[in-house]
Amino acid sequence: MNTNEQFVITISREVGSGGRTIGRKLAEKLGVRFCDKNLITALMEKFDLSSNDIETLKGQKKNWLADILEKFTPVPHAGAIGSAGMEFAPSVTNEDLFKAESGILRELAAESSCVIAGRSGFFILKDHPNKLDIFIQSSFANRVSRIMEKQGKTAEEAEAIIKRVDEMRENYVQRYTSTSRYDARNYDLVLNMDGLSSDEAVDIILDYIKARSKTN
Repeated sequence: MNTNEQFVITISREVGSGGRTIGRKLAEKLGVRFCDKNLITALMEKFDLSSNDIETLKGQKKNWLADILEKFTPVPHAGAIGSAGMEFAPSVTNEDLFKAESGILRELAAESSCVIAGRSGFFILKDHPNKLDIFIQSSFANRVSRIMEKQGKTAEEAEAIIKRVDEMRENYVQRYTSTSRYDARNYDLVLNMDGLSSDEAVDIILDYIKARSKTN
């Protein structure tokens, strides 16, 4: 990857690994945009869904309409009220979300250099001419500890969060990319965060970028 030209870095990560923090700090170091919550905002505006709705829908293997209607109070018109108090169209499917997400990612990558957290960027942007794909992972114990600290959860609650999010994200990636998010062949660099701080991880990534640029 050449940082002298327009580039994109995708950060895939396990929940509780600190990957989002690493992505944000890396973007700051490189002086480029960090794309995470703004992507969710774009999806919310497109489909009138809350961020929680989107994350839940992404992990489901079937059409989600029946489950959504069970959770929200019916209204006397076509649609339902989501957790953000916003009406959305029941015709929206997982496929619609993935297509919208893909289009938004491509627009972000085409507009300027950026660091993108999650959203299957490693696959959606696979044809980008100047890209680096990174996967951030950590041991289960460290992930539990981090979530307990950051979110004020008990060990049992943190474990439940990890298992639920891992399953949802893996279901989503397998369904739309025909690969596993844990397959190291999808990435240029895989970092285990055990014993590393986020700043140290960023330094390792920057060193890797420098080394790679010398070979191009």
